[in-house]
Amino acid sequence: MSSAETDDIDPRTFEGGPALRAIAMPADTNPNGDIFGGWLLAQMDLAGGTVAVRRSHGRVATVGIEAMTFHKPVFVGDEVSCFARIEKVGRTSIRVRIETWVRRERSGSDPIKVTEGMFTYVAIGEDRKPREVPPE
Repeated sequence: MSSAETDDIDPRTFEGGPALRAIAMPADTNPNGDIFGGWLLAQMDLAGGTVAVRRSHGRVATVGIEAMTFHKPVFVGDEVSCFARIEKVGRTSIRVRIETWVRRERSGSDPIKVTEGMFTYVAIGEDRKPREVPPE
C-alpha cells in the first residue's frame, strides 16, 4: 500500500468539513459528457487557496501544482467536495494537499476519491510581491 493510500483524508471524519463543495453541472462537461479535468482543477485550487488565505492572513497566489492524479471521472450531478490540509508552511509559501471526493447523484452513497494533488501558494502583499507567512 502506498503512502498516498494510507494518508487519505477520510471525508467522513475530516475535521472542519470540506474547504469547498459544488455540484457538477452540464456546462462543465467535455464532448464525451464527463466533467472537464480543468473544471475540477479549478475547484481544487479555490479550495486550497481558501485554506492558504486563512493561514497566511491575507492574499496568496498559486505558484505550483504537483503530483496531480485523476483516479476516476466526475459526472454531471455529482456532489464534489474538496478537502484541504496544510502539509508545510515555509517563510513565504504554504503547501496544501487537496483531495476531491464525490457522492454520485447526491444519493447518500459512500464517497469516492476522484483526484488528489499538492498545491503550493505564496503569500503576497499589497505590492503583489512575496511576504512572510505570519506564525500561527
